[in-house]
Amino acid sequence: MEHDIEKLDEVVLALLRLNSFTDHGETRAWKGSDWDVLARFHAKGFISDPKSTAKSVRLTAVGARVAEALFRKRFGNADAGPAAEPAAASAP
Repeated sequence: MEHDIEKLDEVVLALLRLNSFTDHGETRAWKGSDWDVLARFHAKGFISDPKSTAKSVRLTAVGARVAEALFRKRFGNADAGPAAEPAAASAP
């Protein structure tokens, strides 16, 4: 099956944000994604070199920002703002 690599990369980068964690002040993510995708992210400067013995990759500052934006774009709940809070707490 043919697929749009750009769309696939957006979703994978958003999912890296989902499984990211902070370790000694660095944002890292487990490298359970396709190696070709990780190589593209490294070439774009989004992550550290995935070809290492570490089980995770370091997201660069740019990579973390882009991943966060893509996560919100793809999986964010537009209704989850202050206006979406339940009205049950309002006075009678």
